[in-house]
Amino acid sequence: MNHSASPAPSARPAGAEPVLKVRGLVVRYGDRTVLDGIDMTVARGEIRVILGGSGSGKSTALKGILGLTEIARGEVELLGQPMVGLAEAQRLQLMQRVGVLFQNGALFGSLTVGENVALPLREHRKLPQGAVRELVRSKLAMVGLAHAEFLYPAELSGGMRKRAGLARALALDPEVLFCDEPSAGLDPLTSLNLDNLILQLRDRLQMTVVVVTHELASIEGIADSLLMVGGGKVIAEGPVAEVRQRGIAEVDEFFARKARVSTSTDCSAAELFGLVASASSGGA
Repeated sequence: MNHSASPAPSARPAGAEPVLKVRGLVVRYGDRTVLDGIDMTVARGEIRVILGGSGSGKSTALKGILGLTEIARGEVELLGQPMVGLAEAQRLQLMQRVGVLFQNGALFGSLTVGENVALPLREHRKLPQGAVRELVRSKLAMVGLAHAEFLYPAELSGGMRKRAGLARALALDPEVLFCDEPSAGLDPLTSLNLDNLILQLRDRLQMTVVVVTHELASIEGIADSLLMVGGGKVIAEGPVAEVRQRGIAEVDEFFARKARVSTSTDCSAAELFGLVASASSGGA
Protein backbone atom coordinates (compact mmCIF):
# COMPACT_ATOMS: atom_id res chain seq x y z
CA MET A 1 0.00 0.00 0.00
CA ASN A 2 1.13 3.54 -0.59
CA HIS A 3 2.55 5.13 2.56
CA SER A 4 2.77 8.64 1.13
CA ALA A 5 0.48 11.48 2.10
CA SER A 6 -3.14 11.14 1.04
CA PRO A 7 -3.67 12.46 -2.48
CA ALA A 8 -6.11 15.30 -3.00
CA PRO A 9 -9.57 14.10 -3.96
CA SER A 10 -10.38 14.20 -7.66
CA ALA A 11 -12.53 17.12 -8.77
CA ARG A 12 -16.10 16.07 -9.52
CA PRO A 13 -17.50 17.04 -12.90
CA ALA A 14 -19.70 20.13 -12.78
CA GLY A 15 -23.40 19.36 -12.96
CA ALA A 16 -23.06 15.66 -12.06
CA GLU A 17 -26.44 14.08 -11.40
CA PRO A 18 -27.46 13.65 -7.76
CA VAL A 19 -27.60 10.07 -6.48
CA LEU A 20 -28.78 11.01 -2.99
CA LYS A 21 -31.27 13.68 -1.98
CA VAL A 22 -32.32 14.26 1.62
CA ARG A 23 -35.01 16.82 2.38
CA GLY A 24 -36.30 17.84 5.81
CA LEU A 25 -35.14 14.65 7.53
CA VAL A 26 -36.47 14.37 11.08
CA VAL A 27 -35.61 11.41 13.32
CA ARG A 28 -36.80 11.03 16.89
CA TYR A 29 -35.95 8.50 19.56
CA GLY A 30 -38.96 8.64 21.86
CA ASP A 31 -39.46 12.27 22.85
CA ARG A 32 -35.92 13.23 21.84
CA THR A 33 -35.42 14.78 18.40
CA VAL A 34 -32.03 13.65 17.11
CA LEU A 35 -32.24 15.12 13.60
CA ASP A 36 -34.44 18.14 13.00
CA GLY A 37 -34.80 18.99 9.31
CA ILE A 38 -31.61 17.77 7.61
CA ASP A 39 -31.13 18.58 3.90
CA MET A 40 -28.35 17.12 1.76
CA THR A 41 -27.62 16.44 -1.91
CA VAL A 42 -24.76 14.16 -3.03
CA ALA A 43 -23.65 14.09 -6.68
CA ARG A 44 -22.60 10.99 -8.58
CA GLY A 45 -18.88 10.28 -8.13
CA GLU A 46 -18.57 12.53 -5.08
CA ILE A 47 -17.02 11.65 -1.74
CA ARG A 48 -19.25 13.28 0.87
CA VAL A 49 -18.24 13.30 4.52
CA ILE A 50 -20.86 13.62 7.26
CA LEU A 51 -19.16 14.93 10.37
CA GLY A 52 -19.98 16.18 13.83
CA GLY A 53 -19.17 15.67 17.46
CA SER A 54 -20.23 12.89 19.80
CA GLY A 55 -24.01 12.49 19.82
CA SER A 56 -24.45 14.91 16.91
CA GLY A 57 -26.58 12.44 14.99
CA LYS A 58 -24.21 11.69 12.12
CA SER A 59 -24.66 7.91 12.40
CA THR A 60 -28.39 8.41 12.88
CA ALA A 61 -28.36 10.28 9.58
CA LEU A 62 -26.78 7.22 7.96
CA LYS A 63 -29.43 4.93 9.47
CA GLY A 64 -32.18 7.25 8.27
CA ILE A 65 -30.79 7.39 4.74
CA LEU A 66 -30.53 3.59 4.56
CA GLY A 67 -34.04 3.10 5.91
CA LEU A 68 -32.80 1.39 9.06
CA THR A 69 -34.54 3.70 11.48
CA GLU A 70 -38.00 5.21 11.42
CA ILE A 71 -38.21 8.68 9.91
CA ALA A 72 -40.65 11.00 11.65
CA ARG A 73 -40.75 13.38 8.70
CA GLY A 74 -38.87 14.13 5.50
CA GLU A 75 -37.84 12.55 2.21
CA VAL A 76 -34.86 10.45 1.12
CA GLU A 77 -34.27 9.67 -2.55
CA LEU A 78 -31.50 7.18 -3.30
CA LEU A 79 -30.53 6.36 -6.87
CA GLY A 80 -33.73 7.95 -8.09
CA GLN A 81 -36.04 5.99 -5.78
CA PRO A 82 -37.84 7.27 -2.66
CA MET A 83 -36.81 5.36 0.44
CA VAL A 84 -39.82 6.46 2.48
CA GLY A 85 -42.79 4.23 1.75
CA LEU A 86 -40.84 1.94 -0.57
CA ALA A 87 -42.16 -1.63 -0.57
CA GLU A 88 -39.86 -4.09 1.20
CA ALA A 89 -39.10 -6.10 -1.94
CA GLN A 90 -38.18 -2.92 -3.82
CA ARG A 91 -36.08 -1.66 -0.91
CA LEU A 92 -34.09 -4.88 -0.77
CA GLN A 93 -33.56 -4.72 -4.53
CA LEU A 94 -32.37 -1.11 -4.25
CA MET A 95 -30.00 -2.01 -1.43
CA GLN A 96 -28.23 -4.46 -3.74
CA ARG A 97 -26.96 -1.36 -5.56
CA VAL A 98 -25.48 -0.05 -2.31
CA GLY A 99 -22.50 -1.20 -0.25
CA VAL A 100 -21.95 -0.51 3.45
CA LEU A 101 -18.64 -0.64 5.31
CA PHE A 102 -19.48 -0.99 8.97
CA GLN A 103 -17.46 0.55 11.77
CA ASN A 104 -15.96 -2.67 13.12
CA GLY A 105 -16.04 -4.64 9.88
CA ALA A 106 -19.03 -6.64 11.23
CA LEU A 107 -17.54 -9.89 9.93
CA PHE A 108 -18.96 -13.25 10.98
CA GLY A 109 -16.30 -14.80 13.20
CA SER A 110 -17.24 -18.38 12.33
CA LEU A 111 -16.66 -17.78 8.61
CA THR A 112 -13.39 -17.26 6.76
CA VAL A 113 -12.71 -13.93 5.09
CA GLY A 114 -13.55 -15.46 1.72
CA GLU A 115 -16.82 -16.87 3.04
CA ASN A 116 -17.74 -13.47 4.48
CA VAL A 117 -17.17 -11.78 1.12
CA ALA A 118 -19.13 -14.51 -0.64
CA LEU A 119 -22.26 -13.98 1.50
CA PRO A 120 -23.87 -11.22 -0.60
CA LEU A 121 -23.05 -13.10 -3.81
CA ARG A 122 -24.65 -16.31 -2.57
CA GLU A 123 -27.71 -14.48 -1.30
CA HIS A 124 -28.37 -12.17 -4.24
CA ARG A 125 -26.70 -13.71 -7.29
CA LYS A 126 -27.40 -17.10 -8.85
CA LEU A 127 -23.84 -17.94 -9.82
CA PRO A 128 -21.86 -21.17 -10.16
CA GLN A 129 -19.54 -21.95 -7.28
CA GLY A 130 -16.49 -21.31 -9.45
CA ALA A 131 -17.74 -17.84 -10.43
CA VAL A 132 -18.34 -16.97 -6.78
CA ARG A 133 -14.79 -18.00 -5.90
CA GLU A 134 -13.34 -15.89 -8.71
CA LEU A 135 -15.35 -12.83 -7.67
CA VAL A 136 -14.33 -13.27 -4.03
CA ARG A 137 -10.66 -13.45 -5.01
CA SER A 138 -11.07 -10.39 -7.23
CA LYS A 139 -12.64 -8.30 -4.45
CA LEU A 140 -10.00 -9.39 -1.94
CA ALA A 141 -7.25 -8.50 -4.40
CA MET A 142 -8.79 -5.03 -4.81
CA VAL A 143 -8.28 -4.34 -1.10
CA GLY A 144 -4.89 -6.00 -0.79
CA LEU A 145 -6.10 -9.16 0.96
CA ALA A 146 -5.56 -11.83 -1.69
CA HIS A 147 -3.54 -13.80 0.88
CA ALA A 148 -6.27 -13.71 3.53
CA GLU A 149 -9.08 -15.66 1.84
CA PHE A 150 -8.87 -18.65 4.19
CA LEU A 151 -8.09 -16.74 7.39
CA TYR A 152 -10.70 -16.08 10.07
CA PRO A 153 -11.52 -12.55 11.33
CA ALA A 154 -9.82 -13.25 14.66
CA GLU A 155 -6.56 -13.81 12.76
CA LEU A 156 -6.67 -10.34 11.17
CA SER A 157 -5.41 -6.99 12.41
CA GLY A 158 -7.87 -4.13 12.83
CA GLY A 159 -6.94 -2.61 9.49
CA MET A 160 -7.25 -5.96 7.73
CA ARG A 161 -10.72 -6.47 9.19
CA LYS A 162 -11.76 -3.07 7.83
CA ARG A 163 -10.44 -4.01 4.38
CA ALA A 164 -12.19 -7.37 4.53
CA GLY A 165 -15.41 -5.56 5.38
CA LEU A 166 -14.76 -3.25 2.44
CA ALA A 167 -14.28 -6.24 0.12
CA ARG A 168 -17.66 -7.58 1.22
CA ALA A 169 -19.25 -4.15 0.70
CA LEU A 170 -17.93 -4.20 -2.86
CA ALA A 171 -19.13 -7.75 -3.61
CA LEU A 172 -22.18 -6.67 -5.62
CA ASP A 173 -20.40 -3.80 -7.44
CA PRO A 174 -22.33 -1.01 -5.69
CA GLU A 175 -23.00 2.37 -7.23
CA VAL A 176 -22.93 4.01 -3.79
CA LEU A 177 -20.68 3.04 -0.87
CA PHE A 178 -21.55 4.11 2.68
CA CYS A 179 -18.79 3.98 5.30
CA ASP A 180 -19.42 4.42 9.03
CA GLU A 181 -16.29 5.61 10.86
CA PRO A 182 -13.88 3.63 8.63
CA SER A 183 -10.79 4.91 10.47
CA ALA A 184 -12.09 4.40 14.00
CA GLY A 185 -9.61 2.50 16.16
CA LEU A 186 -6.83 2.47 13.56
CA ASP A 187 -3.33 3.88 13.93
CA PRO A 188 -2.52 6.90 11.73
CA LEU A 189 -0.60 4.95 9.08
CA THR A 190 -3.25 2.23 8.74
CA SER A 191 -5.92 4.93 8.59
CA LEU A 192 -4.00 6.75 5.84
CA ASN A 193 -3.70 3.55 3.81
CA LEU A 194 -7.44 2.91 4.16
CA ASP A 195 -8.21 6.47 3.06
CA ASN A 196 -5.98 6.04 0.02
CA LEU A 197 -7.71 2.76 -0.79
CA ILE A 198 -11.16 4.37 -0.65
CA LEU A 199 -9.97 7.10 -3.00
CA GLN A 200 -8.47 4.60 -5.43
CA LEU A 201 -11.60 2.45 -5.44
CA ARG A 202 -13.86 5.46 -5.95
CA ASP A 203 -11.91 6.47 -9.03
CA ARG A 204 -11.44 2.93 -10.35
CA LEU A 205 -15.05 1.82 -9.85
CA GLN A 206 -16.70 5.21 -10.43
CA MET A 207 -18.60 5.00 -7.16
CA THR A 208 -20.22 7.65 -5.02
CA VAL A 209 -19.01 7.47 -1.41
CA VAL A 210 -20.68 8.77 1.74
CA VAL A 211 -18.46 8.62 4.84
CA VAL A 212 -19.46 9.23 8.45
CA THR A 213 -16.35 10.24 10.38
CA HIS A 214 -14.86 12.60 12.94
CA GLU A 215 -11.24 11.98 11.88
CA LEU A 216 -9.58 15.20 10.70
CA ALA A 217 -6.94 13.46 8.59
CA SER A 218 -9.58 11.46 6.72
CA ILE A 219 -11.81 14.48 6.17
CA GLU A 220 -8.95 16.54 4.79
CA GLY A 221 -7.58 13.61 2.75
CA ILE A 222 -10.62 12.20 0.97
CA ALA A 223 -13.59 14.57 1.13
CA ASP A 224 -14.86 16.44 -1.91
CA SER A 225 -17.52 18.02 0.28
CA LEU A 226 -18.89 17.84 3.79
CA LEU A 227 -22.08 18.04 5.79
CA MET A 228 -21.56 19.09 9.40
CA VAL A 229 -24.38 18.35 11.84
CA GLY A 230 -24.87 19.52 15.40
CA GLY A 231 -27.84 19.88 17.68
CA GLY A 232 -29.91 18.02 15.12
CA LYS A 233 -29.38 20.73 12.50
CA VAL A 234 -27.12 21.27 9.49
CA ILE A 235 -24.31 23.58 10.56
CA ALA A 236 -22.59 23.68 7.18
CA GLU A 237 -22.63 21.94 3.80
CA GLY A 238 -20.51 22.30 0.68
CA PRO A 239 -16.99 21.81 -0.72
CA VAL A 240 -14.49 21.46 2.12
CA ALA A 241 -12.31 24.46 1.25
CA GLU A 242 -15.35 26.67 0.70
CA VAL A 243 -16.97 25.69 4.00
CA ARG A 244 -13.75 26.34 5.92
CA GLN A 245 -13.56 29.86 4.51
CA ARG A 246 -17.01 30.86 5.76
CA GLY A 247 -15.90 31.66 9.30
CA ILE A 248 -18.46 29.39 10.98
CA ALA A 249 -17.42 29.03 14.62
CA GLU A 250 -18.35 25.35 14.97
CA VAL A 251 -16.46 24.47 11.79
CA ASP A 252 -13.39 26.45 12.85
CA GLU A 253 -13.38 24.78 16.26
CA PHE A 254 -13.75 21.30 14.75
CA PHE A 255 -10.82 21.73 12.36
CA ALA A 256 -8.67 23.42 15.01
CA ARG A 257 -8.40 20.19 16.97
CA LYS A 258 -4.82 18.93 17.17
CA ALA A 259 -5.46 15.38 18.33
CA ARG A 260 -7.74 12.61 17.25
CA VAL A 261 -10.72 12.36 19.53
CA SER A 262 -12.79 9.18 19.74
CA THR A 263 -16.58 9.52 19.54
CA SER A 264 -17.96 6.28 20.88
CA THR A 265 -21.54 7.31 21.65
CA ASP A 266 -22.90 7.38 18.11
CA CYS A 267 -24.97 4.37 17.01
CA SER A 268 -22.84 1.30 16.39
CA ALA A 269 -22.44 0.24 12.78
CA ALA A 270 -22.50 -3.38 13.97
CA GLU A 271 -26.05 -2.63 15.11
CA LEU A 272 -26.81 -1.44 11.58
CA PHE A 273 -25.44 -4.69 10.20
CA GLY A 274 -27.81 -6.68 12.37
CA LEU A 275 -30.71 -4.72 10.95
CA VAL A 276 -29.53 -5.20 7.37
CA ALA A 277 -28.96 -8.92 7.90
CA SER A 278 -32.36 -9.46 9.49
CA ALA A 279 -34.09 -7.45 6.78
CA SER A 280 -32.43 -9.30 3.94
CA SER A 281 -32.20 -12.84 5.26
CA GLY A 282 -34.45 -13.13 8.27
CA GLY A 283 -31.56 -13.02 10.74
CA ALA A 284 -27.84 -13.82 10.79
